[in-house]
Amino acid sequence: MLSLYKSLVRPNVEYCISAWNPHYKKDKELIEKVQRRFTKMINNMEGKSYEERLYCLKLWTLEERRNRQNLIEVFKMCNGLSRLKLNDFFTLADNTRGIRGHCRK
Repeated sequence: MLSLYKSLVRPNVEYCISAWNPHYKKDKELIEKVQRRFTKMINNMEGKSYEERLYCLKLWTLEERRNRQNLIEVFKMCNGLSRLKLNDFFTLADNTRGIRGHCRK
C-alpha cells in the first residue's frame, strides 16, 4: 500500500507544488487529509495517531515536503541552477554591517 501511495497518489497531490503552494490553513489541511486517510488504510496502523503513522512509515507531512521543495528551489536560484533569477523574487540586503548592527572589521 505504501509503494502504491508513493507512486500513484502523492505525485498527483504534489504536482507543480512550487507554483500553487497553498497559503490558507484550511487548504493545507485539506491536502494533508489525503495522506492522513491513506496512512490509515495500511495494515497495523489502527489506533495510532497521524504522527505515529508517519514515523512508522518513514514519511514526512506534505507541508514538510513543500517546505523542503521550496528550499531546494531557492538553493538552485542562488547557485544559478534554475532559469528563475533570484533578484526577481528576493531583494538581497547589503551586508556592510554585521549582525545586530555591529560594524565588521
